[in-house]
Amino acid sequence: MAARISGVTIPAEKQIWVALTYVYGIGPKTAEDILAAAKVERTVRTKDLTDAEIARIQDYINESLTVEGELQRVTAANIKRLKEIKAYRGLRHAANLPSRGQRTKTNARTRRGKKVTVGGTAKKVASKT
Repeated sequence: MAARISGVTIPAEKQIWVALTYVYGIGPKTAEDILAAAKVERTVRTKDLTDAEIARIQDYINESLTVEGELQRVTAANIKRLKEIKAYRGLRHAANLPSRGQRTKTNARTRRGKKVTVGGTAKKVASKT
């Protein structure tokens, strides 16, 4: 049986500490913290969890973490606020450029997309007169 945590169906065959990272907002470190607080062995497979253990994990996440849709809404609101107040970081977000000081002369392809070659850069061949 595949467990659902915070509206996400987590994989049944993976160890629970890995499976929890499928929830947006939970990384490896946070997953370890959740399992320690819920008193669940980290290496147990998701399919072997009892309903009580799943409930303890879900309760801890609900009471102490912001995950999934709510976290995405908060993040989007923060970026929107930066754009509205015309902060430098907001302008970088609006222009779809790196916002944390990385160079853009080379690299930054992930943020800027596929390279577009600008025409007219080849040297003109001298014509005979």
